[in-house]
Amino acid sequence: MEQYIKRHLFTAIFHRSVRLIITLSSALFLLACMSATLGLSERPVIAQSYVKIMPLGDSITFGVHSTKNGGYRVTLWNVLQAAHLHITFVGSEESGPASLPDKANEGHPGWRIDQISAHIVAWLEEYRPRIILLHIGTNDIIQNHSVSTAPARLHSLLVQITTTLPDATVIVAQLIPLGNPRLDAKVIAYNKTIPGIVSTMQAQGKHVRYVNMYNAVPLRDIPDHIHPDNLGYTVMASVWYKALQPLL
Repeated sequence: MEQYIKRHLFTAIFHRSVRLIITLSSALFLLACMSATLGLSERPVIAQSYVKIMPLGDSITFGVHSTKNGGYRVTLWNVLQAAHLHITFVGSEESGPASLPDKANEGHPGWRIDQISAHIVAWLEEYRPRIILLHIGTNDIIQNHSVSTAPARLHSLLVQITTTLPDATVIVAQLIPLGNPRLDAKVIAYNKTIPGIVSTMQAQGKHVRYVNMYNAVPLRDIPDHIHPDNLGYTVMASVWYKALQPLL
């Protein structure tokens, strides 16, 4: 009898242990599944980010004398998209053909540096660009508006931009040529000051660069002696693109 009781007691304990192991295993498996599911659901959704670029300047930025006033922005948009570099143009103005899906810019025909300076802080605070493409100063020269102090006004404008958005990068273009030799001499003199302005600001930790647009765009691509034609704007786009590549 004693052996019978021991045998049944052992059998009961054995079966209970097996059931406990199965229950614990099932619980651990379920917990693992729940953890995996929660882990998947808690992973952040990575959204495609678009870099905001503000084309900033005068009628050349607006695109005057190009097809539907798209200017350099048409070719620049196309090459950036072809390179799978995701950007969006920002600004309060719009111009360009139907083939340009993003027409925003801050190109203001006839405007000088001081006129851009009067509005730049508000534009930057509204649109928050990460990169600014700046081509400005042509109208200061054409209008003979205190040309000798135009570099100082350019420096002040760059200070405004880098103070308002210290993490943004400004790419300053040396002006394209003017067809009038007397005015073009002033363009050359103005352009010579830009590398020094940029170098000084870089030494202060500002995110400022410059590109040589003057030597890139020949006068034959500037038929009215002020604004490029479509080919000239395409050349401008290639200069901007090379400058943008390291930043995107």
